[in-house]
Amino acid sequence: MKTIRKYSVSAVAAAVLIGLGGCAGMSTQDRGTATGAVIGGVAGNVMGGGLLGTAAGAAFGGVIGHEVTRPK
Repeated sequence: MKTIRKYSVSAVAAAVLIGLGGCAGMSTQDRGTATGAVIGGVAGNVMGGGLLGTAAGAAFGGVIGHEVTRPK
């Protein structure tokens, strides 16, 4: 069991590092959109549960994040 946990933690850490590396060339508005989608997806899953709640939350969060970080 410890072996599975050890590999799982390593896999998650690698995925996070790869994901953060992919954000290096993003504009501020792109980062705001992605951040809003992630936060909205989590909130949608907590509030609505299931795939539909997660997808709706991610969509709304992405739109809000996009608009909030829009250049003035």
